[in-house]
Amino acid sequence: MSDDIISYSSEQQGILASSTLPIDQEPEIISLRPERLHEYIGQSEVLETLEIAIEATKQRGEALEHVLFHGPPGLGKTTLAHIIANEMNTKLVVTSGPVLEKGGDLIGMLTHLETGDVLFIDEIHRTPKAVEELLYPAMEDFSIDFIFDKGIHARSHRLQLKQFTLVGATTRVGLLSSPLRDRFGLFRSLDFYNTDDLEKIVRRSAALLNLHIDSGGSVSLARRSRGTPRIINRLLKRARDYSQVRADGRISKKTVEEALDLEGVDEVGLTPLDRRYLLTVINYYNGGPVGIEAVAATLQEETDTLVDVVEPFLLKIGFIMRTAAGRRASDMAYKHLGLEKTSA
Repeated sequence: MSDDIISYSSEQQGILASSTLPIDQEPEIISLRPERLHEYIGQSEVLETLEIAIEATKQRGEALEHVLFHGPPGLGKTTLAHIIANEMNTKLVVTSGPVLEKGGDLIGMLTHLETGDVLFIDEIHRTPKAVEELLYPAMEDFSIDFIFDKGIHARSHRLQLKQFTLVGATTRVGLLSSPLRDRFGLFRSLDFYNTDDLEKIVRRSAALLNLHIDSGGSVSLARRSRGTPRIINRLLKRARDYSQVRADGRISKKTVEEALDLEGVDEVGLTPLDRRYLLTVINYYNGGPVGIEAVAATLQEETDTLVDVVEPFLLKIGFIMRTAAGRRASDMAYKHLGLEKTSA
């Protein structure tokens, strides 16, 4: 196996990591998160739907119906959950599917919710089946059924809950069961951001961080951020550090390019892992088609990492095509990598 094909842990994925990194939890980065709908940039159709639903719900004095957000990591699903709670003037309780190992974990959260509170479950598609089934009556009837004792002594008790809003987020909507998916009243898909919206986001973030960034710097960051707000904020911080140490503290196109070249992020946002993925398909499998399991085995990487983190952007920009026979590298990918396409 080539020395170029190496394994990547979540830490090694760097800006690509789908999970929250320590940098994302730093107070100055958290402060960049918009708190109200009018502060949110992009996803205009999603915002309009939420604005109407929230306003109508507040006028009726009810809890907002359950909301499901679907899309690649870093597009703002968690941020929108915070905004919904802020707009409804209620409390937000945050958890994730893998954390809810037992039914008691979920029951404890549900019984402490007040009327109108928001329960946000990230990676909801990874909720264990036994826990998921407890959500059905909780979402539909705002109640939970308890079973006491066993056998002939078993008895059931129904506990009534206060009306709450469940906000779910998933990167794999196809893995959600139909009974769970059908209980969401609002279902919205988040797409990658365009360059104009990303420029607005990075200028807003720079202003909040008291950074000077020129138009060339903001455009360069936007083009290299993979259409993802979370990534552009990570890149902004790395450009800030570079310009502080190697330049005059001002973020320009030149300092952005130099800083991100050190990180291995090219002009369209591809990282070393992206390029190794493409080179594996092209060099090992003659451009495809090839199954994702074969690519993952060659890269010594988890299949889920490639499907959830790497492929969405490559598909979006047309570098990879999914066919019935497997993945295939496009002519655009060959051109970007400076390779000649050879016949099989």
